[in-house]
Amino acid sequence: MEPVLELRGITKSFPGVLANDHIDLTLNKGEIHALLGENGAGKSTLMNILYGLYEPDEGEVFVKGKKLEVDSPSDAIAAGIGMVHQHFMLVPVFTVTENVMLGHEDTVAGGFLDRRATEEKIRQISKQYGLEVDPNALVGDLPVGVQQRVEIIKLLYREADILILDEPTAVLTPQEVDELFSIMKSLVEKGKSIIFITHKLREVLEFADRITVIRLGKVVGATSPAEADQRSLASMMVGRDVDLHVKKEPAKPGEVVLQVNDLKVLDDRDQMTVNGVTFDVRAGEILGVAGVQGNGQTELVEVLTGLRDSVEGKITLLDHDITGASPREITELGTAHIPEDRQRDGLVLSYPIADNLVLNTYYRAPFSKGVVLQEKVIAEQAHELIEDFDVRTPSAFTTAGSLSGGNQQKVIVAREFSRPIKLLIASQPTRGLDVGSIEYIHGQVVRKRDDGTAVLLVSTELDEVMELSDRIAVMYRGKIVAVLPAAETTKEQIGLLMAGVTSEETQEQIEA
Repeated sequence: MEPVLELRGITKSFPGVLANDHIDLTLNKGEIHALLGENGAGKSTLMNILYGLYEPDEGEVFVKGKKLEVDSPSDAIAAGIGMVHQHFMLVPVFTVTENVMLGHEDTVAGGFLDRRATEEKIRQISKQYGLEVDPNALVGDLPVGVQQRVEIIKLLYREADILILDEPTAVLTPQEVDELFSIMKSLVEKGKSIIFITHKLREVLEFADRITVIRLGKVVGATSPAEADQRSLASMMVGRDVDLHVKKEPAKPGEVVLQVNDLKVLDDRDQMTVNGVTFDVRAGEILGVAGVQGNGQTELVEVLTGLRDSVEGKITLLDHDITGASPREITELGTAHIPEDRQRDGLVLSYPIADNLVLNTYYRAPFSKGVVLQEKVIAEQAHELIEDFDVRTPSAFTTAGSLSGGNQQKVIVAREFSRPIKLLIASQPTRGLDVGSIEYIHGQVVRKRDDGTAVLLVSTELDEVMELSDRIAVMYRGKIVAVLPAAETTKEQIGLLMAGVTSEETQEQIEA
């Protein structure tokens, strides 16, 4: 079978980094080919070359047997190649139709936009590929999973046959992940071909037809789900054996560090998304909050970290009432925060890594004297933390926005863990990370617990909650419906509670 796409000897260097080192890759018609690798392994660089965003130093691209010169995305699009980036390229204030036709506008006599024709084509594409979406909806009002559908519709509208999906499940709920893979299967059944960039082993084994593994810019292996398992893939990615399970001793809880009483919080639409929540977290324990995304977890964390006001209730951190306190006040009382959205709430993307590592301490010694920043001290700390937390970057002065998503997350973790803390609030702490980084961060979180830090973990990854937590609070429609000891709880129990089944009904279903 002649491949629809072939990359031969692709090589690309940046200052201090060999991102792609003579990479060969083929894609056959009607297949899902997973490109697997650690953060910073060179996956996205390779696809950005294919899509015309970067120019390779060496190598050739062939589409359907013909050599392709890709100097810009327009060349790739003309050759039937489309790409959905990890961070969507959509205009929130535009409708679905306006986003789809942007840069590829249909017009009628007089040069006016033919919105009706575009809407009709969107409906046809939606029906054909199972991409249900309202052409007249504002993109900013749509859930993340539906925004991703809009990105895929954009590619199909431009008649792409080869689709590149860069970390497509990084910000999706479990239900949205299932929907995405149903869509991908529908696409390949109708003759499309997909390169699926990821670091999630389970998804690769379940959905890919072939797997290519990249490590440090080189192809280190190619396999198929029938010939591989999670452990072998993890070893190929990282170059060593990876422990896929969290190792921790039983917790030794101490005093109550965080106490939340009858907390009520409104979301941006003035809906009560946190409705009478009460819980506590003790020193030396991890309380995991499990729940499907959108059940109030985001707003809960925002209130606890000073990013949103509550309408009722009380929050106490040790002996301090922090209800309505500012982020700086909460931070100075010994709270560390790993935010759900690293780019919006965790980093200043245009700042160098070194500056991002002192965002919450820059005004204090030794990083400043009065109003004068001590650049040398800031740089020295940055070099230490980059090494300690394995941030893959050519320099401490590289901007945070130029890092891969996983390395951005490592910068945040390095900053938050580099000072004495009493409380760690970690929201989706391993979102977008590869298995090696997940293993490392899980180990760091457990170490903080063992040092006496109280940890509040919020994650939509049920496996992560089950592995890390000492107690699990299940959140459903703004309420905590159960708090259970992790060691005595099953995934089935938690899953039923997450779906809104009451504790009594859960027990009845399990016994049945």
